[in-house]
Amino acid sequence: MTQPEAKVIALTYELREGGPEGEMLESVSKEKPIEFLFGAGRLNESFENNVKELKEGEEFEFTIKADQAYGQVNDKAVVDLPKSIFVIDGKLAEDLLVEGNIINMEDQEGNPHRGKILDIGDEKVKMDFNHPLAGMDLHFEGEVLKKREPTPEELTQGFVDPRPKE
Repeated sequence: MTQPEAKVIALTYELREGGPEGEMLESVSKEKPIEFLFGAGRLNESFENNVKELKEGEEFEFTIKADQAYGQVNDKAVVDLPKSIFVIDGKLAEDLLVEGNIINMEDQEGNPHRGKILDIGDEKVKMDFNHPLAGMDLHFEGEVLKKREPTPEELTQGFVDPRPKE
């Protein structure tokens, strides 16, 4: 990110699946807006590109197609794991093994992955490691509340300092 492009943007939005009439997935209010450092790579690039040129007080509405959001559902990301990997200190972690639970896991190289439990069998646990929004077109509608220059610390650390500004 080049420093002239860097901005801290605070905004509200409603996120719906598919389009303006789709199921509401998330809502960010004026009381607790999302604040991010534009260009730091912490938000979806397509989202950032859609709000990049907007000014304070400007409203927005746009749809990001699944391929530009979190991609299509990958059938290879749905896997059967041996139930034995959920044994901790000699006991099956039954509190974790609940259908619908999202569990933080690591692959053999130590990379983190979040997986959703789809089914629990006698020997196997079926998990889905797709992003929860994979396969969905995402419709955003909201307003830019603030746009400001980042502090030197925010530029260095790559994210917005959550402490109140004096």
